[in-house]
Amino acid sequence: MITTTAMTMPTDPILVLSQWFSPAYPLGSFAYSHGLELAIQEGSISTAAQLELWLDDLLHHGTGHTDAIFLQAAYACDDIAGVEMLDAHARAFSPSAERLFESVQQGGAFARTTRDIWGLELPDLLHPVAVGYAARQLDLPVTMTATLYLQAFVANLVSCAVRLVPLGQTDGQAVLRRLSLLCPQITAQAAREGLDGLMSATFAFDIAAMRHETLNHRIFRT
Repeated sequence: MITTTAMTMPTDPILVLSQWFSPAYPLGSFAYSHGLELAIQEGSISTAAQLELWLDDLLHHGTGHTDAIFLQAAYACDDIAGVEMLDAHARAFSPSAERLFESVQQGGAFARTTRDIWGLELPDLLHPVAVGYAARQLDLPVTMTATLYLQAFVANLVSCAVRLVPLGQTDGQAVLRRLSLLCPQITAQAAREGLDGLMSATFAFDIAAMRHETLNHRIFRT
């Protein structure tokens, strides 16, 4: 009989982060449109160019910017008490109930799966906070983690638009490629600013997220 012995190997950041941010990781991200569904139904987004402008603003002045700040702040937390205090800060900063619901659901799913696979001490936290604290425990590079997190966030919204507008797959990937180039810039800016840089100026997005629950016909949960 042939037996095998499991080998302990160093964590490969690229492989771990690729798994975390893959659509196959069971977060249910595909079910959330981040308010995009309402904007598309009302005609604010009907072309690839309009989608790109919307998501560009979201990265620079809304969720992308704030999530990058909270993720990197969570990475700097030394213990559970510190990260739970940060998580409370992040929850208070959520601009709408739907936005909070989305991050609570995805963060809880991320924490449960990551606890089971990597055996981390990881409570249910908002999504960016959970990712940052998990990355710290596995000693993954924080800049790479935040950058790939932002790319995955944008990729999910592009996928929503490809289905809802609808956009062609090529147009969607072209938008994603251009927006991906912004992710390292947003990460670096968030690192420089820290929690003092928290702000949001994406009012059209915030209102769309708030009004999403009033839609008569909805495909997405937010």
